[in-house]
Amino acid sequence: RRGTGAGIPLPFVNRRPRPPRQAKLSRMAVTHLWLSLAAVLRSCAAFNLDVENPTVYCGPEGSYFGYAVDFYLANTTSVSVLVGAPKANTSQTNITEGGSVFYCPWSLNQANCHSIAFDSEGDRPVRLNDTDHQAEFKSHQWFGATVRSHGDTILACAPLYSWRTKEDIPRADTTGTCYLSVGNFSKFVEYAPCRTEFFGRPGQGYCQGGFSADFTKDGKVVLGGPGSFFWQGQVITAVKEEIIKAFYPGYFLSFVRGEKQTRANIRNIYHDDTYKGYSVTVGEFSKDDVEGSSHTHKNRMSIFVFQMGSYFGYSVATMDVNNDGLTDLLVGAPMFMLRDTDGRLEEMGRVYLYLQKGLLDLQPQLPHLTGTQVFGRFGSSIAPLGDLNLDGFNDVAVSCPFGGEDKQGLVLIYNGFSGGVRDKPSQVITGQWASGMLPSSFGFTMRGSQDLDRNGYPDLIVGAFGVDKAILYRSRPIVNTSASLSVYPAMINPEEKHCLLMPNHTHCSVSSGGNPIFQLDRLKQKGAVRRTLFVDSQQPTLQRNVKVPNGARVCHETKIYLRDEKEFRDKLSPIYVALNFSLDPQAATDTHGLRPILNYQTTEFLEQKAQILLDCGEDNICVPDLKLSVQGDRKEVYLGDENALTLTFNAKNEGGGAYEAELYVVLPPEADYSGIQAGVFSRCALTQFFVYCMISLVVCLKLIVLIPYDLQLWAGLRFTVPRLKDTRKTVQFDLQIRSKNENNSHSEMIAYKVEVKVQADVILQGVSRPDKVFFPPQDWRVTKRLEVEQDVGPSIQHVYELVNNGPSRISHTLLELRCPKNLLGHRFMYPLEVTSEGPVNCTTNHTVNPFRLKVRELKEERLSTKPHLVWNKSESQYAVPLWIIILAILAGLLLLALLIYVLYKLGFFKRTEYGTALEKAQLKPQAASEA
Repeated sequence: RRGTGAGIPLPFVNRRPRPPRQAKLSRMAVTHLWLSLAAVLRSCAAFNLDVENPTVYCGPEGSYFGYAVDFYLANTTSVSVLVGAPKANTSQTNITEGGSVFYCPWSLNQANCHSIAFDSEGDRPVRLNDTDHQAEFKSHQWFGATVRSHGDTILACAPLYSWRTKEDIPRADTTGTCYLSVGNFSKFVEYAPCRTEFFGRPGQGYCQGGFSADFTKDGKVVLGGPGSFFWQGQVITAVKEEIIKAFYPGYFLSFVRGEKQTRANIRNIYHDDTYKGYSVTVGEFSKDDVEGSSHTHKNRMSIFVFQMGSYFGYSVATMDVNNDGLTDLLVGAPMFMLRDTDGRLEEMGRVYLYLQKGLLDLQPQLPHLTGTQVFGRFGSSIAPLGDLNLDGFNDVAVSCPFGGEDKQGLVLIYNGFSGGVRDKPSQVITGQWASGMLPSSFGFTMRGSQDLDRNGYPDLIVGAFGVDKAILYRSRPIVNTSASLSVYPAMINPEEKHCLLMPNHTHCSVSSGGNPIFQLDRLKQKGAVRRTLFVDSQQPTLQRNVKVPNGARVCHETKIYLRDEKEFRDKLSPIYVALNFSLDPQAATDTHGLRPILNYQTTEFLEQKAQILLDCGEDNICVPDLKLSVQGDRKEVYLGDENALTLTFNAKNEGGGAYEAELYVVLPPEADYSGIQAGVFSRCALTQFFVYCMISLVVCLKLIVLIPYDLQLWAGLRFTVPRLKDTRKTVQFDLQIRSKNENNSHSEMIAYKVEVKVQADVILQGVSRPDKVFFPPQDWRVTKRLEVEQDVGPSIQHVYELVNNGPSRISHTLLELRCPKNLLGHRFMYPLEVTSEGPVNCTTNHTVNPFRLKVRELKEERLSTKPHLVWNKSESQYAVPLWIIILAILAGLLLLALLIYVLYKLGFFKRTEYGTALEKAQLKPQAASEA
């Protein structure tokens, strides 16, 4: 482990994230709508950043322009932007991708940047024994990977800068180096505290000084060197003025008075690879007005975490989020992992907030801020933003540079409150550039809490080094406002039919030059049926623009009217009037080119309601008394039948008016709805019918808008019950009348039951083959000794057909066959064998074949009983055997030949030759007829 080291990656830039739905005006009652709107335009920080019109700074392609960003306050009247490009090429001799820092003055119409000449020299040599040796290596040093400013001073570092202490050392040490620009670029000095005579990994040789950096409020420089002492890391601090004094051009080693460095822990190797100084920030933690640094480890203050590999401490920031006067600490862990619903670990990222409760007493706020994008690296950068919405609590931005669709990156804005930081973002900014060969890394670095355009609101810079861009988002002015809505009268009487189309009357004066302009849009009613309309628009919606001066209150009145009773049905439910207001998007911008916005905590949606006056007494509450009776045209249903059924209901109201009355019929699962049989209605008609499926089928029949007192109505509903089973003895229909009244709105549930029965019509028919037997049979003789079945007599076959004409099926049937075994004291029928075909089981209570006669192979000729079972009635009769047909034809021909011969002998065919042709023609039919 000591031989190779863990290395300090420049954070994740080479690691790709895994790809992981016109009304007619009627003269009805008119009500007034009062709108009261009060607005205050304050010089406060806007929580919402203007994402529609950002200022985009661009750098050289492939330079990683945007890897580091900061604001630069050259004086009290102007603020510019600093952007680091650690892979940019410069004019330095023989230096490849040495890196640069760009100065970007801000203006409303342009965004130009130029490189700052911190160092114009190439690699400087050192002369030993009259020979020049290359002492430093500036190519690929990543100058500009860290950029920080304090007043007119700029600190820029190259953490991968290397130098070699002796000519016989085969490799250089990555010590890192930094430069200070002071006096608005009037002087540049180098500060390399890790560049010492001690070389190799055990010392500061791999310090990478300037990997992270910050300034205290009084201008002290704080550097992080995570590679020192076998990557234990260290933090180095020095006063800016002392660094300037200690700088001598041409000298590699310098001594800075008052410089402080954390030391190596040589007694415990478990401190190796802890990367102290990977990220640093400053804040007041000891109440002595002297700011200290916070990083992944400090001798007097340690933060412990419990998930290895989460990169806890990758980013740190300090701010007072709960306004208790104590500095709080935020720590990012962009590789924190959570288990998904399947139990698999997913990299989501997390930000921890530690609230300072006392001297070095930091307590975590729960719940922590956790990312929602897999492999999004939530918490890679944390930027304090100041109090954006003027609620007395500072706000913070957290980046998710590989989050969002196409990995274009996200920046999330969180608002502070007395308990810490709210767990839901108030704004999410999405990067404009999708991920290509290299992720855009939008949000990899951020800086806030500075007012660049001097409009009184702090702004935010976001770096996207993957596309060589830095984006400035300016804060828009915020408007704090409140509104109220009232409806008068709240009870509308439909009988008072008056409507005066008069211009709107404004009760409160409005200044014509007032600002801002509010757009009262979507001023409308809730619900599907619009029972009231606005007089001005004769529509259910109305939109107006209202100018409200700063700090003033404006009242506005409009009128709505109730439509004719024929145009709507619902008189019971309240009439809701909703108001939604917003700032006019077409209003002019301010002098800085920004449009104000409403505070995100503003209630922009208001709602009031009015009632329609009902004929229900002084309290306007109708209490119906609904009665229901049901009769059916049958009491029984049969298995296997369609079972047409008609239920006739009689509805009556013996109380106050019942509104929107409906008949609900809950069908048994065996039944289907088939139609309606309209009855006799008084002042009422069936209007609609609905069938829909829930747990069971429910039929909903809308009866009438209003069932007044003592009104009776009846009708019939037709059903079929085709899916009966023999497991239930009854089926039940549940019926009930329901109205929209609040009190006593339902009738009693009526249950109509019909019995389930079985009905079958069974017919038995059959035939014997042969149907006649003549005794004695030919060639049959009586023997005393019976040995074979032919000794008994001829074989007789009986065929039986059982037909069920339904409608129900038969599950068990018994057919009894009785045969005359003896006749006149003599054996008459000899049961030789009993056989069956199909689902039939045949038994007998007599002995079959008692003499054990030998049975022939041809079973069709035996004296046997063969019942044939048919479950359904056959459509055709038994066919005549073919041999009978042939025998009948031959017999007919023989009879005809015999008749002709007899007639011939009798001289029938000898006739006179005289006669007319007609007589001859008549003889043949006559002869044939006589024949």
